[in-house]
Amino acid sequence: MALQRRERRRQQYLSLGVGELVAAAVFCLTAANAIQPRLMGTEASVLWIALLPLLLVLWQSGAYWLLARSWVAGGSMPDAVAAVYRVFRVLDALVLAGSLVAIILWLPSRIPVLVLVIAVWLFALVEYVNYFVVRLSYPLTQWASRVGEWRTPQLIRDLRRSSQKLEDGNPTALAP
Repeated sequence: MALQRRERRRQQYLSLGVGELVAAAVFCLTAANAIQPRLMGTEASVLWIALLPLLLVLWQSGAYWLLARSWVAGGSMPDAVAAVYRVFRVLDALVLAGSLVAIILWLPSRIPVLVLVIAVWLFALVEYVNYFVVRLSYPLTQWASRVGEWRTPQLIRDLRRSSQKLEDGNPTALAP
């Protein structure tokens, strides 16, 4: 029974990881091939500035889900991986803030481009919050009832477990 549950979670994590990486690729390809050719002046730069934090979070979260497959059943996030994701948490917030400042400085004058850039940046913010602050992602049929639970994202729970084993002075306590 436990083995089946572990394999089901490993498959779910594979799907989530690949999904996030594919989403990042789709955003890149769409921006480069369908949107950028229609932009003028600094609009393309501002679009990529808005996309940068989104792509960072998608790449990081895709890698996280794929890596998490190795500690899904009772193990814990390796210390080196936890250290990297703690840095990502701060770095991503700084990139989000910096990109917002850049967007404000080079605000697109055409309304459709402005709306697109703001929407992309807001989506990056939502993804950051979903992975590093509070879980926002639920199946559509459960979203309205579950989002108000303010659940801790799995990534943060893994980081906390990693910190806890170090605080307990036993770095291998939760290792498989």
